[in-house]
Amino acid sequence: MRASVAESLGQVRPEDWDGVAGSDNPFLCHAFLHALEYSGCAIDATGWSARHLLLHDSNDRLVGAVPLYLKSHSFGEFVFDWAWADAYRRAGLRYYPKLVATVPFTPAAGPRLLVAPGPDPNTIRRQLVGAARDLADSLNVSSLHWLFPTDEDLPVLEACGMMRRTGYQFHWHNRGYRDFGEFLGDFSSQKRKKIRRERELLREAGIGTTVLTGSDIDAEQWRRFYEFHLDTIRKYGGAPFLNLELFLALGKTLGDRIVMVVAHRDHTDIAAALNFRGNDTLYGRYWGGLEDIPGLHFETCYYRAIEYCIDCGLARFESGAQGGHKLARGFLPNRTYSAHWLRHPEFGRAVADFLEREDHAMSSHLDELNEHSPFKKGHEI
Repeated sequence: MRASVAESLGQVRPEDWDGVAGSDNPFLCHAFLHALEYSGCAIDATGWSARHLLLHDSNDRLVGAVPLYLKSHSFGEFVFDWAWADAYRRAGLRYYPKLVATVPFTPAAGPRLLVAPGPDPNTIRRQLVGAARDLADSLNVSSLHWLFPTDEDLPVLEACGMMRRTGYQFHWHNRGYRDFGEFLGDFSSQKRKKIRRERELLREAGIGTTVLTGSDIDAEQWRRFYEFHLDTIRKYGGAPFLNLELFLALGKTLGDRIVMVVAHRDHTDIAAALNFRGNDTLYGRYWGGLEDIPGLHFETCYYRAIEYCIDCGLARFESGAQGGHKLARGFLPNRTYSAHWLRHPEFGRAVADFLEREDHAMSSHLDELNEHSPFKKGHEI
């Protein structure tokens, strides 16, 4: 096997990359990752320097890969290590740059050890982890991080000396519902009535929604969506990491993997939510609206997307990071993971101790969240 590094996904043929990435997760496809680079969102100047690992066999066939970045900060990761960086700084040590295996600005679990179909995938996974460690050594970085890996990746990462960290997100699960009403039928009476009333108030206000996919979304629609997105970011004091060029590029290349829910009143768009579709999962990512209307966010981002999942027979809806308000709307806490290696042995031991204590606290917190589920008593979680 031969390992190499690509400093741009443009150096890798799309069919080769997609051959190891597979078709299940839209964020790992060549079109998505490359668009982040050529739009200028994930490049050296923004602190995302591509160092994608490639593993070729003796016939020069790409059999493994890692979406890997040399980072000069911790923005856009959704697994927070700011306290670790601050501890390094106070000790007079350098935490940045670091190596991070992830999809930029995307807190969605997916393979981080990309492997071509074959008889022994774990052998390739181990070689990819070894190549990443070799690269970390050659660059003399402080640390190596794997964010939101899958259950298949995690045991290999831990076996190779990475420390596991547990987080959680709220996900919706389809239990074979025929429609949204049957989904609400699993709720307790009080919770069910509240959601029905939220939706009724929007209808009474003349607000409707439309689901657009693929070629239904023209350039003008993308510009309106981006206006909504920027307006919402500014309201909450965030930074606009993504630009219009990225969304226009994704609209051209991802087709029906893009699902946009548009809210409108009197034939005028007032809000929109952008989702991405995998083989069996819908991923909620960005939203924006020009008016602060009670219930508009829930309708556009959650209820209408759940209806889409039911209509299309999708198994899950992963609505993104954070958001305790999702629990009351049928999104249950699901564990997510990351894996970490720190070069400095003393800091490595300190972080390992912290992660063990954090994991115990996380288990207790998840048990408490599940006790506040909106579902009827006895509903399977």
